[in-house]
Amino acid sequence: MAGHTTAEAPDRCRVMVVGAGPVGLALTIDLVLRGIRDVVLLDQGDGPSIGSRAICWSRRSLEILSRLGVGQTVLERGVTWQVGRVFRGAEELFRFDLQPDAGYGHPAFVNLSQHELEAILIARLAELGHPGVMWRHQVTGLRQERTAVTLEAATTGGPVELTADWVVAADGARSTLRRLMGLECVGRVFEDRFLIADVRMSANFPSERRFWFHPPFHDGESALLHRQPDDVFRIDFQLGRAADPQVEREPARVIARLERLLGDRSGFDLVWASVYVFQCRRLERFVHGRVLFAGDSAHQVSPFGARGGNGGLQDADNLAWKLALVVDGKAPPALLGSYDHERIAASDENIAHSTRATDFMSPKPGMATRLRDAVLDLARTQPFARALVNSGRLSLPACLDGSPLNGPDVAELPTASRPGAPCLDAPLGETGWLLDRLGQCFTGLYRTPTGGIPTEVAAVAERWRHLPVPIDLLAIDDQADPTGLLAERYGAAPGSLTLVRPDQHVAARFERFDAAATEAALARALGNFKETDPWVA
Repeated sequence: MAGHTTAEAPDRCRVMVVGAGPVGLALTIDLVLRGIRDVVLLDQGDGPSIGSRAICWSRRSLEILSRLGVGQTVLERGVTWQVGRVFRGAEELFRFDLQPDAGYGHPAFVNLSQHELEAILIARLAELGHPGVMWRHQVTGLRQERTAVTLEAATTGGPVELTADWVVAADGARSTLRRLMGLECVGRVFEDRFLIADVRMSANFPSERRFWFHPPFHDGESALLHRQPDDVFRIDFQLGRAADPQVEREPARVIARLERLLGDRSGFDLVWASVYVFQCRRLERFVHGRVLFAGDSAHQVSPFGARGGNGGLQDADNLAWKLALVVDGKAPPALLGSYDHERIAASDENIAHSTRATDFMSPKPGMATRLRDAVLDLARTQPFARALVNSGRLSLPACLDGSPLNGPDVAELPTASRPGAPCLDAPLGETGWLLDRLGQCFTGLYRTPTGGIPTEVAAVAERWRHLPVPIDLLAIDDQADPTGLLAERYGAAPGSLTLVRPDQHVAARFERFDAAATEAALARALGNFKETDPWVA
């Protein structure tokens, strides 16, 4: 496999990433694309993860993966879907469409197993000339100083010491780095146990999400089904609080449950199975000096809603551009404090959604259960009740309201593209899609006035390209927006400008082109806060 190497890491590097799951791999690729080639990626395992684990990748994740150069590969290998169906028993209560509006370059969701995504990302690292993952490096010690972090690691060749200017802990829910630093995630651990199974079979199930409350094949609990590539299906069974995980993961018992849904054993093969419990927890802070936590090492949520892996990729997306600028000396370390602020807020949003879903799916006996069942009864005929049915609110990108990086706004412009919001895609005539045009740097999305770009604006745009942190001016006229969706999503005032961050979140909006105001917004988005700013205090 490309990039599967056991080569030794150098003694010193600028950035060290621990954990070669999707988050660590995406972060490493992003840093390399931003010119930080001195990035070492360690993992304690022998190779990519075994088993399916995360499978649902949201539109926002696909947008991030496309910027990293692998989005099309994921689309080609995965199963695209956007419809979900909710059942009570054998009766369908309702269905929903996760992408009812047209005009996006990516689908709502693609199902692809985590180990396949990891293989794609590892191949991309090799394509970029990176030496790949340093496997079989088990971190055993951590020492943080003012200007560096030193890790001790056990390897097949004996113990080693590795030093980096910055370390990113992307080593999962059982994070070794978190333990070595004496840090704990705080939150809830739910009592219910769930069985997760991947099954290979030839079936006519369409590419959609199916969720059952009290299914006839698993009475009294809940179940979920997703299609994956190569005739593999993901099936989750709620087991209840009293289930014995050792007993429930025995193949004979797993197969007996599957037969009640799928029929005779001859019609399917069990690929992989595991038993798990929900956790909705996070670290108090994600930034600890020169050690930064991302993905499951920083926060954990239930798998219903696909918020874990997708949230982790958004962590990497948020952190990479900031860390690259700090490493290059183009932004102050205070910029990394905004990673803490923004991603903690996003994590809290995911945890809240995940907790509410879990409470609805497995309510406590008594009034909570009666209330849940009453909502399901009403959902058969009452549309308002369907909004109350929670089988896992599916992952959406966080809107970074209140971020210290957010600059000025124009209240009359569409709310969906306000500062802090992730950019909404839109078709750009024959030239493709907006998000594909934004690139890796700051972008000024400029609505061209009648008559074309004014001479003074063109002169500023040329100067912006040569700033230490450049701004690329992307001029859009009516011809480039034939559907009008760009105007609908961002506003159509001639001469207006939207400043977009490198992670494709809006930084600021202006009613008319103002070079000085835009450059001030850029400075703020780079972490150049005033000493009197409450964020700094």
